[in-house]
Amino acid sequence: MRDSNVVLAFAFTLIAGLSTGVGGFFTLFFKKTNTRLLSVVLGFSAGVMVYISFVELFMEAQQTLMRETGRQNGAWLAVIAFFAGILLIGIIDKLIPSWENPHETRKIEDLGHCEWVMDKRLLRTVKLSTLAFVIHNFPEGIATFASTIRQPTLGAAITLAIAIHNIPEGIAVAVPSYCATGNRLKAIGTSFLMGFSEPLGALIAYLILYPFLNDTILGCLYAGVAGIMVFISLDELLPAAREYGEHHLSMYGLVFGMLFIALGLNLIR
Repeated sequence: MRDSNVVLAFAFTLIAGLSTGVGGFFTLFFKKTNTRLLSVVLGFSAGVMVYISFVELFMEAQQTLMRETGRQNGAWLAVIAFFAGILLIGIIDKLIPSWENPHETRKIEDLGHCEWVMDKRLLRTVKLSTLAFVIHNFPEGIATFASTIRQPTLGAAITLAIAIHNIPEGIAVAVPSYCATGNRLKAIGTSFLMGFSEPLGALIAYLILYPFLNDTILGCLYAGVAGIMVFISLDELLPAAREYGEHHLSMYGLVFGMLFIALGLNLIR
């Protein structure tokens, strides 16, 4: 692992995170949500994540842990770390109410149905919600960071998938923010602010884990990241894709996402 990969990992997390701002920016220029397109791209993002999780990350984790701790111990460690990742993101997701959860679907059209009032209690709720969003996105920053420091090409693929799924997430952040303030620019600013949660997650991973990083810890991280991304795909991306449009569109996106990343990774190796 080279120090230059650490810089690249932070750059990737910043790109992925600030994509929420792109979603918020859409609320300024668009009056209607392209639900068919969002259905496809969310399915695409899920396909990329699922393929990378099972074909790349989990297999890499299992092989690394078997080499470092023995065949049986390594296999068990990989499975435990995988489900620990699912448990972590599941607990975080459970603690955030559905309206405040950035992975709950919102549409730009919701802005027109918003009866906003400058209310201190409502503004306080938005601030607390923003904090909840930041905590919710920490694992995504850790996933991007951990993947990039050893395999930058894999980190780039994960960055692409997270960036795509962060765009509708930015809409989900901007809508309630506008409802609280009546100001589109403040709503967009909130969505951009949300994006810094992922680099912050990467920074925490760097400060806590990087000084002690070895192949065993990295193998566990890879398996945990795989679990996080599988949960995000199955619990958030695919259900959201179905709500935005026809379920066939989300499945077409899913298959194309898996095909795209499989071909891409094979071509650059």
